Amino acid sequence: MRTARLHGSADLRVGDEPAPEAGAGETLVRVTAVGICGSDLHWYENGAIGDAKLERPLVPGHEGAGEIVAGPRRGERVAIDPAIPCETCRACRDGQRNLCYRILFAGNGATDGMMREVMPWPSHRLEPLPDTVSDAGGAMLEPLGVALWTLDLAQVPFGGTVAVVGCGPVGLLLIQLLRAAGVSRLIAVEPLPHRREAAAKWGADEALDPAPDFSSCGVDVAFEMAGNDDAVRIAMESVRPGGRVVLCGIPSSGTTTFPASLARRKELTISMVRRMNEVYPRAIDLAARGVVELDSLVSSQVPLADAPAAFAAAQRRTGLKVVITP
Repeated sequence: MRTARLHGSADLRVGDEPAPEAGAGETLVRVTAVGICGSDLHWYENGAIGDAKLERPLVPGHEGAGEIVAGPRRGERVAIDPAIPCETCRACRDGQRNLCYRILFAGNGATDGMMREVMPWPSHRLEPLPDTVSDAGGAMLEPLGVALWTLDLAQVPFGGTVAVVGCGPVGLLLIQLLRAAGVSRLIAVEPLPHRREAAAKWGADEALDPAPDFSSCGVDVAFEMAGNDDAVRIAMESVRPGGRVVLCGIPSSGTTTFPASLARRKELTISMVRRMNEVYPRAIDLAARGVVELDSLVSSQVPLADAPAAFAAAQRRTGLKVVITP
């Protein structure tokens, strides 16, 4: 079985490994598509993400779709939910499984991810994938789920105004959801021209370059989707007094800094996003009904053998979403 495994910073190796077996409660899945996420790039660039360090050579990848290869569901196409909550801790009992104290997450810590030809995964974390959703689209369901959970946390007023700061794949999916949710004005802020163009295509009323174009716009809710302090500051500047700022981006350093006086004088409410909480069925339904476009966000698909080059290309951020097809 061919597998991509990260050994250290910028050290991703593709090689042969023994084929895995499914354990109790698990199902073997042939992986058909797996996206490269910004958090995968943190692991690739730094051998870490925030305060989590690479513990051993790790199979990356947590945005995936596949086909079940054995058992009563053999041949079924599925979206792979990357999170395995413990179901017994306080957070799980409170219905906040994304905040599980002992969560296992594909491609994170010591839990191997999806950049391999075949993987065992808990059967109850494999969601049926409709025929109307492609394999690459199935891999996009995880970032769509993050965007959907981000919107859930935001409490956007119906017909309200919003700003999205950072228009990578999750930011662009959020723009599609916000437009479907009926916002009256949607401002996108993004330094890369091709991503501003995509933001305008998918519903932004204005797509601004933060350097020359941005000025405070007084929106109800601002979403920070870039994972850096400049984006946090811009989001706080863009929102009205008494508004809400939702921080979804993951900083590579593990630390976020913002002007406290700005946030205090506006008396802002700040929400933090931790992945997503049980939204896969809704994400699949939205994709199946065509409420959001997924395939159009995929700028390239490459075989597993080319995973190291794909990561290097994704680092340059010249496209949108790179998908690996094991």
